[in-house]
Amino acid sequence: MEESGDVYDVYNINSPTSWEEHQHQKRDDHVDVDCLRRKIKFFFMNPCEKYHARGRKPWKLVLQFVKIVIVTTQLVSFGLSNQMVVTFKEENLLTFKHLFLKDFSDGDMDTYAVYRQADVYEHVRYIITQFGLLHNNTVGNHEYDKNGSAYTPLSLCHEFYRNGSIYSGTETIDIDAEVDTECLNIYPMSPLTQHDALQDFKLHFKRSVRGVNVCFLFCCCTPFDGSAPCCRMLSVKVTFVLKAINVQTVQYREMPDCYDFTVLITFDNQVHSGRIKIDLDTDVSINECDNLKLSGVSPRKSYLTVVFDCLIIITCMSSVALCTRSVCKGIRLMLEYVHHSNKHCDREVPWSDKLEFVSGWYIMIIISDTLTIIGSILKIEIQTKVLTSYDVCSIFLGMGTMFVWIGVIRYMGYFRKYNILIVTLRTAFPNVIRFVCCAGIIYLSYLLCGWIVLGPYHEKFRSLDTGSECLFSLINGDDMFPTFKNMKQKSRLVWIFSRVYIYSFVSLFIYMILSLFITLITDTYYTIKQQQQSGAPTSELQKFLSECTDLPKSGVYRLDKNSCFLNCCISRCRKRHERLTSEA
Repeated sequence: MEESGDVYDVYNINSPTSWEEHQHQKRDDHVDVDCLRRKIKFFFMNPCEKYHARGRKPWKLVLQFVKIVIVTTQLVSFGLSNQMVVTFKEENLLTFKHLFLKDFSDGDMDTYAVYRQADVYEHVRYIITQFGLLHNNTVGNHEYDKNGSAYTPLSLCHEFYRNGSIYSGTETIDIDAEVDTECLNIYPMSPLTQHDALQDFKLHFKRSVRGVNVCFLFCCCTPFDGSAPCCRMLSVKVTFVLKAINVQTVQYREMPDCYDFTVLITFDNQVHSGRIKIDLDTDVSINECDNLKLSGVSPRKSYLTVVFDCLIIITCMSSVALCTRSVCKGIRLMLEYVHHSNKHCDREVPWSDKLEFVSGWYIMIIISDTLTIIGSILKIEIQTKVLTSYDVCSIFLGMGTMFVWIGVIRYMGYFRKYNILIVTLRTAFPNVIRFVCCAGIIYLSYLLCGWIVLGPYHEKFRSLDTGSECLFSLINGDDMFPTFKNMKQKSRLVWIFSRVYIYSFVSLFIYMILSLFITLITDTYYTIKQQQQSGAPTSELQKFLSECTDLPKSGVYRLDKNSCFLNCCISRCRKRHERLTSEA
């Protein structure tokens, strides 16, 4: 049995083993326990203490700092390259809006729409005309796309209900929900021929016969016989492909890329409110240019970048191997400690002590290295023009670098003044999660209520996304007055409700919930600070390790490195010899 840290030896006189055998077994168990205690204590040492204890070089520490430098360099290099790509894409998108949208000005995209049938025809005609006059208008190096020796045409598609009629005067509606699509291809040609093609397009979609229901392409009208009008148009989409070359990379001695811009102009009439919104968007694909004749520019830099990315992959794989080995070693020590506690102390080890052996820092480093490896592979494929997914690669490299830098906190925790902050975050984390779950329920209830009640009268609550962003801003004390001011006063009841809603939300979250959240972390900080000042062990694992008073420089750990295995072998041989002697 165990009491106050002292173990009392009890020998049963009726036991088949002799007193000498019992003493040998007791001495062997004591040696095994001391060996286990030193192994666990060595496992929790920092790299400097491990170096003094067994002379082990801190390769893992050196590797992590080298990895921080090269991964950060990779991220900065990729970020600068990505910045040039993003700038080229955004400026081309703005160029296309000015070239193909009639009377477009910067900042008008949210309100850019047409309201008359003649305006729709005029805008479509303008797009087709500007497409044919591309070489005369653009100041860039834009060119038509070719499929073999022929140009890729401009595609003009019309989506509409298959059959239907709407007459608001008598509240009559008869619509077939099936959607049909008709398209017309227009090739680059002279302006006169483009005008003829547009007229053919109008005649193709717009037919007028007296005495029969008339279906106009862009609007509804009452037929000549006074029967129900036909209003079936959903959208008109204009699609074409243009090519361009990003030559700004030549200034940095890099090989230029060739871009294919798939331009999509949409006339959206799905609401049928009399307002047809016009939107222009592009889908970009990046390719390696076929015929490059550049002086002063060499692909050597691209090759060196690929080699550097391969070096990062090898470094991260080495880091994963070392951290995985440490995690496996911690699990083995945990199993040994659990076996010792069950056999000698007759108690179950709590999960808090078990999790001490599984370092969350190592797991985070493994995740970081995995993300960096995937991001580096994607970066190599982008560099060789196999892929063009800059966004996916940015996510992997960004998260990998973020976790690498967060991992630096682990080494700062070896200093006492920094360690208390890290321990506070780790200890308070479970309580913080429980607190956030409770506060999140209240937050969700306010979000749903604000969305359904204030949404029709306040643009910030028009959707769940914007409503959540508005409430989060209010929690941080931001944007309070505009939130009050922008509430429409069309309904007096809803206006009064909005005041009560916002005042109660701000008061509840800022003055109560945030204060409780700060108090929760503050109490944890002072509790841990008092425990560190007292120096008393707070867990069974710490009590078990406190009995080992050997310092790292004592030299015991160097002997223990080999003696644990020898003692184990000697102990087993002695037990086997004693068993054979007793049987004889």
